Amino acid sequence: MHITPHIMDIVRRTVDTILPPQSLLTGSLEAGTIESDMWGAVTFLDEPCCHICGFPFEFDEGALALCGRCSIKKPVYDVCRAGFKYDDASRPLVLGFKHGGRTEGLKIFAAHMCRAGRTILEDADYLVPVPLHISRRVKRRYNQSALLASSLSKISTPSFDPDILMRNRATSTQGGRSASSRRRNVQGAFSVRQAAMARLKGSNIVLVDDVMTTGATLEACARALKRAGAAKVCALTLARVVKAAPLPT
Repeated sequence: MHITPHIMDIVRRTVDTILPPQSLLTGSLEAGTIESDMWGAVTFLDEPCCHICGFPFEFDEGALALCGRCSIKKPVYDVCRAGFKYDDASRPLVLGFKHGGRTEGLKIFAAHMCRAGRTILEDADYLVPVPLHISRRVKRRYNQSALLASSLSKISTPSFDPDILMRNRATSTQGGRSASSRRRNVQGAFSVRQAAMARLKGSNIVLVDDVMTTGATLEACARALKRAGAAKVCALTLARVVKAAPLPT
């Protein structure tokens, strides 16, 4: 079934009716406001950063500078950017949205993603959310990546298309896994729908997800899209983990 932006709006309004908007960071019911001082603790991401994966640099090392991981082994996706750092300050925002039905922050989430991903959005054709398996979508009531992509499409030029990628099988949670275990867990888990092959060929895709940890899920999706004929696959996430990781072999 094709999920239109109108349907996504209905889903979001329904969730907000059942769970009235509150402060995303404190749980207060006061007009659904978000405290500026608490947002001040969130680390927003932008340049200077790795040209490919977006890992932040302390100093400007040049427009095409790469981090250690990307200089050794480039990821399958072409470029990745994220709105803010996933840490103790931002965790309540992300987990409340991902698991707690907290959708009232979508507009500001999309705005920060649009800022961080401005260079990859300008010439993209489609915003493609990382799909959830039906069993997990039923449990969560919605696909948080699809909500982000839908909101992002309202303030950027690419079209929202949730019907390009599909998840072939239910995978266990990525939490607590090593980088190599994450890669094995999602290997072959995604494919392109047959009905989307024609419009995908030669297109410029921006994958949308909530959090990038090691990038294993994004790479699995990008691999499926490129094998099906996508010319370019970038990724844009709400947040990302920023910490030293083992170098690829």
